[in-house]
Amino acid sequence: MRAALFALVITLGFGVSAYAQDDAAPCGPKSDLAMEFSRNVAPDSRCFEIRMYTAEPEVDGKGGIDNLHSRFREGEVRLFEKHGAVIVGNWQSLENPNTLIWMLAYRDRAHREQVFSAFRADPEWKELLAQYPVPIDIQAWTMSAADYSNMK
Repeated sequence: MRAALFALVITLGFGVSAYAQDDAAPCGPKSDLAMEFSRNVAPDSRCFEIRMYTAEPEVDGKGGIDNLHSRFREGEVRLFEKHGAVIVGNWQSLENPNTLIWMLAYRDRAHREQVFSAFRADPEWKELLAQYPVPIDIQAWTMSAADYSNMK
């Protein structure tokens, strides 16, 4: 499973357009997608999202990958789960030491939007962000499972 996810992340890193976190990229069950996206998608697929956060280097104790990991470790993951996301995994990139990669799953696109809306409005998130301010470059991809995928 790890090898498959790693291969997926590597594949997505080359030649695939990334969507900003607020763009309405399609994802989820086959019935939710336009024909050009749905031909090989599982009818019961969840909406998956891979997010890559590259942290700016730490300066005077602020920013940096270590502070980003601390933010995730001390609350960000828990808050996403609190608001309904499934965290598939979190990884430290071995190609770029300043990059954290993580994968989330939602029921469908609408559920993803609900999760992010509730997460952003959560006072705990605002406190966590103030405690660990880390400027990051975000790359994100939304996906639906292929009809033959083991993970749906």
